[in-house]
Amino acid sequence: MSDLDIVIVNWNGGGLVRACLASLAAAEAALGDALALRVVVVDNGSTDGSADGLPALAHGPSVVRAGANLGFARACNRGAAEGRAGAILFLNPDTRVSADSLRIAHTALMTEPATGIVGARQVAGDGAVERSCARAPTASSLIGQALRLDRLGLVPSHFMTEWDHGEDRAVDQVMGAFLMIRRDLFARLGGFDPRFFVYYEDVDLCLRARAAGFAVRHVAGALIRHEGQGTTRQAKAHRLFYILRSGVLYAGKHHGRATALALLALAFLAQLPMRLAYAALRRSPGEAAEVLRAGVLLLGAAPGLLVAIAGR
Repeated sequence: MSDLDIVIVNWNGGGLVRACLASLAAAEAALGDALALRVVVVDNGSTDGSADGLPALAHGPSVVRAGANLGFARACNRGAAEGRAGAILFLNPDTRVSADSLRIAHTALMTEPATGIVGARQVAGDGAVERSCARAPTASSLIGQALRLDRLGLVPSHFMTEWDHGEDRAVDQVMGAFLMIRRDLFARLGGFDPRFFVYYEDVDLCLRARAAGFAVRHVAGALIRHEGQGTTRQAKAHRLFYILRSGVLYAGKHHGRATALALLALAFLAQLPMRLAYAALRRSPGEAAEVLRAGVLLLGAAPGLLVAIAGR
């Protein structure tokens, strides 16, 4: 029986997933019996062979082959169902962990009954601390950020960029790259909302955990390395499309139809045009083409989004 089930969702992750597993193997060896790990890799229909011949750990990795890209939320739920440990860690393949990061985060989660979710302090490859904690979006902040008013200081930014993440703190949201949650709470919440293919699923889960009376905490002593956008950087148009789509879905779920409709309109009237203008200033036709592709994808998804907003 494991103490911690670790779920990694892989989609054409190349060598990232192997490096992540190597860090888990080293952590497992250092932890010994102090914290028993079980690792599940859910492969979302990769075509690059990245889920084949994965290095072995003492307990795993078990590989669940979805056969298609289920999206991050659904794949996480499927991976979580494979285990029985009291805590689940959802870990991106572009992260590297240590024995200390796992032990400290697990202790912080399981020793305080009021804590439901914890996140880690994340550093980039150059050692810079990433701002990985965020504020729960409000209707006004979603609209303001769509208009880039956060860049002018007129609405708060989503991520807490003004804070160095150097101490433990209760926060609204921790990033899904390293999100550890009590299994009983995850089951109570029904897992990640599968309507979010990717992006905003962590925002939504943390909001629902806090609404259920549990704290979401940033644990500064749990230090991990995070490369960032390890698998989504290869699909820029789809990444932008899903950011916009998930934002509209989140707005509809938590802030009503009017906010969701306004956000969808602003995607076409403000966000995509501003990105095109920026690409033009940079003289980057490739970037402009990706923005246009994202716009076409969003236009094709708009009827379904309107139905989802109406149904909430």
